[in-house]
Amino acid sequence: MFKRSGGIWWTSIRHNGKRIQKSLETSDRKLAKAIEAKVRTEIVEGSYFKKTIGSKKTFRDMMDKFMKEHAPKVTGSMQNSYASSLNHLIPFFGDMNLLSMSRKEISKYKVLRLDECAKPATINRELAMLSKAFTLALEDWEWINGNDKPFSKISYERENNERARWLTEDEEKRLLESSPEWLCEIIVFALNTGLRQGELLSLEWNRVNLFHKTILIEKTKNSKPKTVPLNQIAMDVILRKSEEKVRRIKNDFVFVSSHGTKIDRHNLRRAFNSAVRKAEIVDFKFHDLRHSFCTKLAQRGVDIYKIAKLAGHEDIRMTQRYSHHCPESLRDGVEALEVDFNLTSMKEKGQFETSQKLS
Repeated sequence: MFKRSGGIWWTSIRHNGKRIQKSLETSDRKLAKAIEAKVRTEIVEGSYFKKTIGSKKTFRDMMDKFMKEHAPKVTGSMQNSYASSLNHLIPFFGDMNLLSMSRKEISKYKVLRLDECAKPATINRELAMLSKAFTLALEDWEWINGNDKPFSKISYERENNERARWLTEDEEKRLLESSPEWLCEIIVFALNTGLRQGELLSLEWNRVNLFHKTILIEKTKNSKPKTVPLNQIAMDVILRKSEEKVRRIKNDFVFVSSHGTKIDRHNLRRAFNSAVRKAEIVDFKFHDLRHSFCTKLAQRGVDIYKIAKLAGHEDIRMTQRYSHHCPESLRDGVEALEVDFNLTSMKEKGQFETSQKLS
């Protein structure tokens, strides 16, 4: 036996080459030994592997535990995504017993959601939540064993939800002219940093380095902190906001409401959409400011790998959508071959004419 955090005793038993590691759910050593002895007896008798907590648990029980224990550990946007997914998962699986759930039932769910015209990306988010919950039920909660997990071979839907929308120079000018000053600052900052909405609204002054002209984003989509360099345009916004900070001490956020509080994302979205309509711009969302940031970098010949780093893309495939915008950066590649190439000397040696004949 051994102890883990919280002083709870665990046991680790090997039987027929299989290792069973289980919480004994008590800090009392004497009681833990008694429970361990019972577990060993059940293993020898063969009844242990047939008995799982999941036989008494429903899908709803699993998701209640998931939302109570796991959801608070993720970002606010992910929590909202979980809540949205539950609105579809619970009505279908409801009070279904965990051990009665099968790949067949999950496939039926996928068919239903497709019939409801749900996007592949939406369905995949719901399936990913389901998979995570079953993984926790298997590995952390010990509600089910490996044979009970119905999600192991379920395939995800193929996604093709990439947007390729960015602001033209004229659209950018019209959008800024149609926005109040506080919104202009946010738009300009987003266009010059590529920050996501949540990253921008959560930015605090203790993460701004005026000397090095950088900001540190600790909570990112891939959970990896990133340092973002600021160009002069973004720095001008920061310097203006720093002057305002002297006049208020309510909180440490860089971008705040008129009351000095953190800007609500719903209020931001409403104001942004209103400015988009006023500017007569079609099919443009706040997240497309991030696409505009990446697209403009590509159009100015910035290397695709550097764009990926600036955007915080963990997978370069996320950045590939912008590759067709940067022919000039590709030109640098072929021009590198010109260094030792001398066409005149090749003609003198007859190599050029020979190659022409062969072709």
